[in-house]
Amino acid sequence: MKQNLLILGALATSAVLLFAADVKTDFDHAADFSRYRTYSWIKADANNSLWADRIQRDLDTALASKGWSKVGSGGDASVAALGFTRNEQSLLTFYDGFGGGWFWRGWGGPGYATTTVDIFDSQSKKLIWRGTGSHVLSDKPEHNEKKLEDSVQDMFKHFPPPSRG
Repeated sequence: MKQNLLILGALATSAVLLFAADVKTDFDHAADFSRYRTYSWIKADANNSLWADRIQRDLDTALASKGWSKVGSGGDASVAALGFTRNEQSLLTFYDGFGGGWFWRGWGGPGYATTTVDIFDSQSKKLIWRGTGSHVLSDKPEHNEKKLEDSVQDMFKHFPPPSRG
């Protein structure tokens, strides 16, 4: 019984990790983020236009929630975002998995989506902040849209970073 609970707990933890977004951020520690109030888009690019539109929408929402205003051009900061999806191919052999016997299983694996956001100082063109988020794709587009939104929210959870002074 105890062993079954341990296995069930391990599987539940693996499931949570599989569906959680992996988000990382970094920034220029010398940048004074208090001076940035407006931003302009340099580029929002993805391997499909629906994904690019969603990235831009979610980033506009995140930056607006932080008090930044989008302007057509000439913003204090410039934003670029890149999103792409990929299928992770892995060879599944008879050594993989729990049980199932000794036979060939072929190729398989989940798809992943990655979004990278770069924010530059518009005058110096220097990178001041970068965020990346990756998550496992679902076969349901509405789930992927929600995962992207959650990933962007996690990226901007501690934005803007504290200014050194």
